[in-house]
Amino acid sequence: MRENRSFVAYGDLAVFTGNAHPELARKICSYLQIPVGKSETFKFSNDNTFVRILENVRQRDVFIIQPTVAPVNDHIMEMLIFIDAAKRASAGRITAVLPYYSYARTDKKDQPRVPITGRLVADLIETAGANRLLTVDLHAGQVQGFFSVPVDELTALPKLVEYFRAKEIKDPVVVATDIGISKRARDFASKLDAPLAIVEKRREGNLERAEGLNIIGEVAGMTAILFDDEINTGGSMISASALLTKHGAREIYACATHGILPGEAAKKISNVAQIKEIVVTDTVPFPATKLTSKMQVLTVSDLLGEAVYRIHNGMSVGALFT
Repeated sequence: MRENRSFVAYGDLAVFTGNAHPELARKICSYLQIPVGKSETFKFSNDNTFVRILENVRQRDVFIIQPTVAPVNDHIMEMLIFIDAAKRASAGRITAVLPYYSYARTDKKDQPRVPITGRLVADLIETAGANRLLTVDLHAGQVQGFFSVPVDELTALPKLVEYFRAKEIKDPVVVATDIGISKRARDFASKLDAPLAIVEKRREGNLERAEGLNIIGEVAGMTAILFDDEINTGGSMISASALLTKHGAREIYACATHGILPGEAAKKISNVAQIKEIVVTDTVPFPATKLTSKMQVLTVSDLLGEAVYRIHNGMSVGALFT
């Protein structure tokens, strides 16, 4: 926990949370040594969402924490209504804090007559009244360009690096789950002083199914650390682990910033004998019902808390990663 500091750069700080991940908001506020802002958010019987801020926010620096997790559309709408409530209550500045930004995968027209939903969500957030965005490890970096307001994209990479360094793994090799994530995987590998390998895979249309075809790089006799920005169904990790075993990898770990893992996905990936451990962060809620003996959940609350502190006081956020 940080030492006591006063908040001076932008007036009073206020941190609120929607229903998506109140536990993370409480951890962030604990880091900042301030209480979570008072509010109520619920649905009427007609399924309409209602938000009320229960304290004065006039001219205050307001941060609203809401990762857009399932039910995604409900939580996006809740965030928009929360922003509107803060704007109409004369908040001085409003920062939407989306530790996980849904629809970032829909970042371009890759098929005829399809939307760019990542851009649509950005437009909605701005139209609602947000003055800036704070997020963690976007699936597609170009989503930053969908906003005309400032965007601070944090990364959980240092958290993952610290965790795996402490394990002192013998003969590690970082394995990108596909070519698209290879640049971030290379940064991860560099910080671990490990070589990089890449899984060549094929995805079938819009199906949530991917097939590993080949491993680019040497993994025989080494401990593989599978790396991605998020684990959804776990299909890519499971397919890649089978390939790695076939190519002679000694042990396999899996890691990602966002552990979405809907339904039985956490159990499914944990049941893969070749995978020794799955490491994710708490950018999204991870209920105890999903935890298995192989799951490790690292917190990013101090990272987000420090970013909130720096934004509020007009300090550099980028300096966190230099």
